[in-house]
Amino acid sequence: MSLINKEVSDFSVMAYQDDDFRQVTKEDIMGKWSVFFFYPADFTFVCPTELEDLQNNYEKFKEIGCEIYSVSTDTHFVHKAWHDHSEKISKITYPMLADPTHALSKDFEVLIEADGIAERGTFIVNPEGKIVVYEINAGNVGRNAEELLRKLQACQFVAEHGDEVCPARWTPGADTLKPSTDLVGAL
Repeated sequence: MSLINKEVSDFSVMAYQDDDFRQVTKEDIMGKWSVFFFYPADFTFVCPTELEDLQNNYEKFKEIGCEIYSVSTDTHFVHKAWHDHSEKISKITYPMLADPTHALSKDFEVLIEADGIAERGTFIVNPEGKIVVYEINAGNVGRNAEELLRKLQACQFVAEHGDEVCPARWTPGADTLKPSTDLVGAL
């Protein structure tokens, strides 16, 4: 079953950000674009490369009104410990959400119940709190922040220009498509 247009359920989780702990709720994501970037666990191998890649592109996301939320089933205390002991993770300035109760992982349907960890899942959530893009990768395949940014830009363009669609490899400023009304259902 698809998660496209599924509204994110109410949630309240702890986050580690800027050497502090704070609560993040559904209210925090409403009215702006968000990316939920699930990864299996802190102190692992592929995850720090992905999170560093996101950090290297974080300003670009913020410039277009999007907040990044990395999420694992670790606690906020473990996020802090990882931040304090990893060169790559120490650079992170976006919120690192803690999901030890698996509430978010279950809501986004990425929980690997037998292991108590999340799949490598990426979700773009629109300002209405609805999932508009998602992708699940195998645990041993890292993701690309620049491609995620491109997808976000396409989502924002389509949200603003509802009668146009973005073709493959579309980037801001490139040509879009205007489907005829008899083909809209076939998209």
